[in-house]
Amino acid sequence: MHHTNLQIETSHQDRLIAGFAALAISIHLLESALPSPIPGIKPGLANLVTLYVLMRHGWRLAVNVRLLRVLAGSLLLGSFLSPTFSLSLAGAIASLIILGVAWHIPGKPFGPVGLSILAALAHMAAQIITAYLLFIPHTALFTLLPLLLTAALISGTLGGILVNRIIKRRDELTQHE
Repeated sequence: MHHTNLQIETSHQDRLIAGFAALAISIHLLESALPSPIPGIKPGLANLVTLYVLMRHGWRLAVNVRLLRVLAGSLLLGSFLSPTFSLSLAGAIASLIILGVAWHIPGKPFGPVGLSILAALAHMAAQIITAYLLFIPHTALFTLLPLLLTAALISGTLGGILVNRIIKRRDELTQHE
């Protein structure tokens, strides 16, 4: 029997993606175990990893981390190709699109809080639209929009504040090295 050693070269960027994706997946798994007071409303703490990666390493790396988190998280939780996966993927894609647009505006007018709010609102809106188009084609679903978008606004604001603090603290620590 002949064995070949397959050598795959990994770059610094590959290692960053893997590390941040592992962190986001871990947070996602922990968050999925928490009870939700209102179905469909979760704090979205794993999404903060994506925001941090965007702020520190750019949009392309953030896309990789976010999509890996959605895919691996759904595989680990047993929800791959389920309605939950469809909603999660739709929210992730919408938030990545809005983050990509906002991130590439000249002068970078949005900081962590603004980006987090935009992403959270896009995520929630995409989930509602996806739920309507694929699972619950009834206009009564849209009566949930004020509650769900308010929750997204609050979680987006708090998440953005948290990421902003993490970035500032990290900058302070690296200045003292």
